[in-house]
Amino acid sequence: MFARFLTAAALILATSAQAQERWMTIPPAEKMPAAVSSGTSTINGIDMYHATYGDDDGTPILMIHGGLAHGDIWSAQVADLMKDYKVIVADTRGHGRSTNDGSDYSYTLLAADYLALLDHLDVEKVHLVGWSDGANIGYSISQTNPERLASHFAHAGNITLDGVDPNAETNEVFGGYVGTMAADYAAMSPTPDGFEGFVNDVVTMWGTSKPGGVDALKSVTVPTLVVQSEYDEAILMDHSKKIATLIPSADLLILEDVSHFAPFQAPDQYTAAIRSFIEQ
Repeated sequence: MFARFLTAAALILATSAQAQERWMTIPPAEKMPAAVSSGTSTINGIDMYHATYGDDDGTPILMIHGGLAHGDIWSAQVADLMKDYKVIVADTRGHGRSTNDGSDYSYTLLAADYLALLDHLDVEKVHLVGWSDGANIGYSISQTNPERLASHFAHAGNITLDGVDPNAETNEVFGGYVGTMAADYAAMSPTPDGFEGFVNDVVTMWGTSKPGGVDALKSVTVPTLVVQSEYDEAILMDHSKKIATLIPSADLLILEDVSHFAPFQAPDQYTAAIRSFIEQ
């Protein structure tokens, strides 16, 4: 599977010059703004990188990135949101600057890491913005610890495996994303040569059933915005619509003219959607 991802990454380089539609390209993330605090702490048995931006006394925003990525992908959103909110970002276990202790990746474990991080930061409750795997981590926390979430902006998550587009692993745009994350991993990770094994381990997690499944969504009480991109390469539209129907407190937002990588492709519109939801 990793070889197929790399093949797709090569194809995106060959076709990017012809790509005219916004959803067919992934612009590079901007440099992160200056943090109020940042560093690595021992969290749940790992060294976890985290950073805080802004100094508002209200409920903070916790932003959880997608699989293979790192907290710095949120640079455009953080630069805007930090003007009015305290914003927390982190690198998920094994991603970016954070380590793994040899544990198998699971959404239950990753959710436990983020809950432990909030405890470490002495943060009681957050607005959670989750993209892709970040949304799946958010769904897990919504089920197990709803008291920790003021809301959940859940973009491009999936609850069952049939919600994943089977063409994702050979999609050119998705392959380009993997290639970019490979370069970032080499520059950031404490194990810079370990990207191939890391990808294989994360892909294994992607192929497992999500905690609770469909039935667990029916009892979720966290105000949730299920967000789906019009041209998502990985998550099927009908699956997001189903999630929005099953969660009693959920609404559905469809982002037009973007793909799975909307935070990169339309950062201003994406941030506006986050603000609009939280400010309700």
